[in-house]
Amino acid sequence: MKITVMTADEQILTLDIDRDESVENLKALLEVETSVPLQQQQLLYNGREMRNAEKLRSLGVGDGDLVMMVSNALPASSPAPAANNLGFNPDGSAVNPSAFQQHLRNDSNMMAQLFQNDPELAQILLGNDLNRLQDLLRLRHRQRTELQRQQDEELALLHADPFDVEAQKKIEAAIRQKGIDENWAAALEYNPEAFARVVMLYVDMEVNGVPLKAFVDSGAQSTIISKSCAERCGLLRLLDTRYRGIAHGVGQKEIVGRIHVAPIKIGNNFYPCSFLVLDASNMEFLFGLDMLRKHQCMIDLKDNVLRVGGGEVAVPFLHEKDIPSTFLDEERNAKEASSSGAQASSGNKEKDNTPKGGSSGTSQGNPTQGPDFEAKVRKLVELGFGRDAVIQALKFFDGNEEQAAAYLFGG
Repeated sequence: MKITVMTADEQILTLDIDRDESVENLKALLEVETSVPLQQQQLLYNGREMRNAEKLRSLGVGDGDLVMMVSNALPASSPAPAANNLGFNPDGSAVNPSAFQQHLRNDSNMMAQLFQNDPELAQILLGNDLNRLQDLLRLRHRQRTELQRQQDEELALLHADPFDVEAQKKIEAAIRQKGIDENWAAALEYNPEAFARVVMLYVDMEVNGVPLKAFVDSGAQSTIISKSCAERCGLLRLLDTRYRGIAHGVGQKEIVGRIHVAPIKIGNNFYPCSFLVLDASNMEFLFGLDMLRKHQCMIDLKDNVLRVGGGEVAVPFLHEKDIPSTFLDEERNAKEASSSGAQASSGNKEKDNTPKGGSSGTSQGNPTQGPDFEAKVRKLVELGFGRDAVIQALKFFDGNEEQAAAYLFGG
């Protein structure tokens, strides 16, 4: 390991030494580097004097740590006040933070090393907040202490009784944790973007002539618009409340109705679109799988565009800076509202007022029961719809498969 030694005359030394070496051997090495006799050296680590017989490991000295070297060759009347000011308290904080800060500031070589190896400490040293400096020194001390504790535990486990069940469990947990830590370190090096927040996909659209930022979500069955957004777009006059119900997803949202068709503008082209209208204050407009499939959309992540109509129109996905901050929570709310958006509970629909299919009188028995009905259910489920939504849609239209499919696709 490498440690940094600061002498009383402000000389900075970087030494490569084994953690199992004694303090006496460290002093011998320093005697060669500084010409200060071993007997006249006093080493301080975290404000505590290091005794000759002690091992560096037992003192908690780790890679990159700072050790102060004081020469005790001074007369008894001169107790080296500068060195005392540069010492450390047992909690790792500086005895005199102002003197410690000024001392490091005056050493251009040391500051250059800090900017390269520890920019956080270097920036705090250049500032005027001594409390932040003390807090950082205490934090580093706690981290070193915790690291030393873990290493001591690992060392103890290596010498544990192989027939001790509890010790073997701890060894197993330590090995597993080491694997996790190595996996995490590899991810930081080779896949750092995995730790960043993923911004969802938004595009600029116009709904009935009103500009909106649409959340593109291929995981939502239905295209959804909030009641407030539908009102702003002048579409509430078209709201069919016969389709009210409950959208079941991660949570539940009230469906206040359905708008069967309205124009949306993507790029320079207009497309017909149908919406479920939800009473969701935190969700504005979600472009779901039903319309993505209807208009043959392709999510092109290579070129970062949404292609519509089989590629006739390509609109870019918005960058994070172009997405209003209020939309960041919308992603979660939209997911909760629409992960099963077409699965509306029929308990709130008036059966006598619901549009029916065209198979009345032609089928024998109940068209929503029997093997034929189950075959229709399986066929529609294979298209990607939830089983409950398919059954509900088929019952809606008295077993008419085509009309149920049109309803599920938003037709």
